[in-house]
Amino acid sequence: MGSGPNGLAAALTLARAGLGVQVLEREDGPGGGCRTAQLTQPGFRHDVCSAVHPLVVASPFFCSVDLAAAGVKLIQPEVAFAHPLDGGRAGAVYRSVERTAGELGQDASHYRRVFGPLARSIDLALPALLGPLRTPPRHPAATARLALPGLLSAARLASGFRTSEARALLAGASAHSMLPLDALLTGAYGLLMLSLAHAHGWPLVEGGSERLVDGLVAELAKLGVPVQTGVWVRSLADLPRADHVLMDVAPRALADMAEGRLGVAYGRGLRGFRHGPGVCKVDWALSGPVPWTAPACRLAGTVHVGGTFEQVAAGEAEVAAGRHPERPFCLIAQPSVFDPTRAPAGQHTLWGYCHVPSGSTIDMAERIEAQVERFAPGFRDLVLVRVTRTALEVEAHNPNYVGGDISGGAATLRQTLFRPTVRWDNYRTPVPGLYLCSAATPPGGGVHGMCGYGAARRAIADHAKGIGFAPSRPRAGGWSAPSR
Repeated sequence: MGSGPNGLAAALTLARAGLGVQVLEREDGPGGGCRTAQLTQPGFRHDVCSAVHPLVVASPFFCSVDLAAAGVKLIQPEVAFAHPLDGGRAGAVYRSVERTAGELGQDASHYRRVFGPLARSIDLALPALLGPLRTPPRHPAATARLALPGLLSAARLASGFRTSEARALLAGASAHSMLPLDALLTGAYGLLMLSLAHAHGWPLVEGGSERLVDGLVAELAKLGVPVQTGVWVRSLADLPRADHVLMDVAPRALADMAEGRLGVAYGRGLRGFRHGPGVCKVDWALSGPVPWTAPACRLAGTVHVGGTFEQVAAGEAEVAAGRHPERPFCLIAQPSVFDPTRAPAGQHTLWGYCHVPSGSTIDMAERIEAQVERFAPGFRDLVLVRVTRTALEVEAHNPNYVGGDISGGAATLRQTLFRPTVRWDNYRTPVPGLYLCSAATPPGGGVHGMCGYGAARRAIADHAKGIGFAPSRPRAGGWSAPSR
């Protein structure tokens, strides 16, 4: 149930194992947070949520999908991401570690020592890091190379760099954690995001992120798997008769739909699951490209806007304290610079958001635009149309984004090891044959499909043992899952 990337990954994994599968989606189309729409005006195609996909090329699940054969074209900007600073300066991350380091002055040697080995070994470490962290890694040295320093905070790792550019690059990459930069594990986000940029780039999808979903749906169709849209399931009793049910939903939604069947302890754990900050998202239709002062920003698919490490850290600390920063850290994507299908000739789309307290109703568009204007004077003169979604509106559009949290839950140490509850198996629930496969399970948020893949593998193992799901109070006229 649910056709976001994790739900579709689960369905495809089950279907490949020879099981009959049916996908139910409450919205009018599949995709969840991986959709594209004309949000501003005709001819401008905007990614509704996810826009840049560093894990698609590296995820073990997506590596099993022939994206090119499915018509998915990934675009690799010359600069994976850039981070502008005042005075027309910027840090820039290229695929080459050497080229990136060469622009970091006195930090060049330290950058090579840190990210050269990580970029070379990241593919060996990812299968363990994108799993439930329950079994010994197949490549312990490669995994430890990233995991052990990743336990530190971004602030601690940044202390090893001296230039504003290198420190800013680490700040922007680490802020994807949506945690204060002095918190444990924020270093892991910085190391992972930078290593992925060097090993695989931060690609965009030609035509929009929904093309990824189109590719998965097309492969499911070849295996005879239907995706039914416009189907609302409010209770487990509404589900079709099936041996196994995989739910791509938020923990509290599963608790509500289970109506007490999950047991007191597990149900309490689901309702106590911690969500992180929300986002306020803005989409712009522009009359021209963003006039970044720093040339590297014009070559980047993603631009991290927030100033120095200290300024980014101050903004994220404000959010963690429940306040709306005057100078927020902003994530900006400019796909139309590299993909002319996104906007009419000569015009552009721009995608961006900043972090805000959970459930915020504050429109941050003015503050986000002020940050962009700071590093790209004249930006506001290019705005044709803007559309803003506050954190609460983000949740209304996609209930999995509780309070506007697009990461599927706070990335605390406890919830990295045990999500959604303190339980050895994170995908199985106390109800036999019922599984959670949303971003609230390992490895968390992002377009990688590994939550669905992990849950599906549990279902396949249980199917072999004859363990199945029985809906309570089955209702007349329900669906039946297709047999294969």
